Amino acid sequence: MATYTIIGGDQKEYGPVSEGDIRQWIGESRLSVESLVKSDADAAWRTLGSFPEFAPLFAAGAPAPIAPPYAPARPGDGNFLERDYELDIGGCVTRGWEVFKTNLGPLFACSLIVGIIAMVFGGGSNALLTLVLPRSWFASEIFHQGFNLFSTALVAVVVGPLMGGLYHVFLQAGRGRPVEVGEVFLGFQKNFKQLFLGYLAVALLVGVCLIPYNVVNDLKVLPLVEQMQHTPPTEVQNLLPQIGSAFVATLPILLLCLIPVTYLSVNLQFTLPLIVDKEMEFLPAMKASWKMVHKHWWHVFGLTVVVGLVSVAGILGCCIGIIFTLPIGIATMLTAYETIFAAGKK
Repeated sequence: MATYTIIGGDQKEYGPVSEGDIRQWIGESRLSVESLVKSDADAAWRTLGSFPEFAPLFAAGAPAPIAPPYAPARPGDGNFLERDYELDIGGCVTRGWEVFKTNLGPLFACSLIVGIIAMVFGGGSNALLTLVLPRSWFASEIFHQGFNLFSTALVAVVVGPLMGGLYHVFLQAGRGRPVEVGEVFLGFQKNFKQLFLGYLAVALLVGVCLIPYNVVNDLKVLPLVEQMQHTPPTEVQNLLPQIGSAFVATLPILLLCLIPVTYLSVNLQFTLPLIVDKEMEFLPAMKASWKMVHKHWWHVFGLTVVVGLVSVAGILGCCIGIIFTLPIGIATMLTAYETIFAAGKK
């Protein structure tokens, strides 16, 4: 079977790749008729349109390329960090919906599997630790906050690799490649350590930012909630105004905490996709996500808000809709990932 080497939009050589890969990238508008290619039997470079096996794909009536050609980034290739990009929020949403609709079965199944495992493992491990550890320890606010961070680390062991596998499946689907549900567990076989550390680092940064609110909530709201659980139903209504007042008092702290949480979350949200797709280590992946998002932060933030609103709409739909809106949101953000980290222009 013939193999080919191509010169990508960054003027670097990539390959060898198969005929199927070339056809795939033509269909995704990653290569054009003028792209330079050399087969394993060639001594010199030729334009892609001069190959008989690919020329029909550029014949009259075939869809014209809608984006600059780019080559798939190799593991560790940092060239994309020097590129700029234009993020079309509406286009990302549309493309995300198309990817999900076209691959509804496997993407829905993978999202459901990850969601169920994450909830069962997260809730189960928390409940088990609460039962095993002396209840008196939780009276200490310092221990309580430390326990929350430890739980985050424990969950990261499973959820980090799972999310990496889920992103892999969505990226494959977005690139038109066949996907199997079993690929959602890829993160446990490949890049496990980096996916675990990447998820943990981001989760801990966000968790630390929320500590002030958690402390105030534990001191003001939680005692009233616990008191309500031991109060006769006829007297519960007397506690509701106190709970409402305490909750309102914590809102300013929550809003202040959400500023760094939002900033960090938007900047670092592509850490796991970079690890699983480009085989980067977690610290370079975090830095790359931060650097590229910062180039057009408000556009990425705007897309994140849109995806969040779609997810909220799913929650309002009796919570059942979230199992559909969440994968649409993932497909949308990974469409943005392709634009930011692969299809950017120099």
